[in-house]
Amino acid sequence: MHLIRFFKSVGKEMKLVVWPTAKENRRDTTVVLSLTIFFILFFALFDWLIESGLLAFVR
Repeated sequence: MHLIRFFKSVGKEMKLVVWPTAKENRRDTTVVLSLTIFFILFFALFDWLIESGLLAFVR
């Protein structure tokens, strides 16, 4: 009985969910991908600078 009540409650809650529009999804996806690319480039550059500095220090 508790399981049936649980699933009925889940169904009621799912009807209250406000799903994002396609435009909002595109915008959010663009932001996530842009930030991901930015941080990849940032950390790659930072890593290269540290490596270059350490190699110059060792030589």
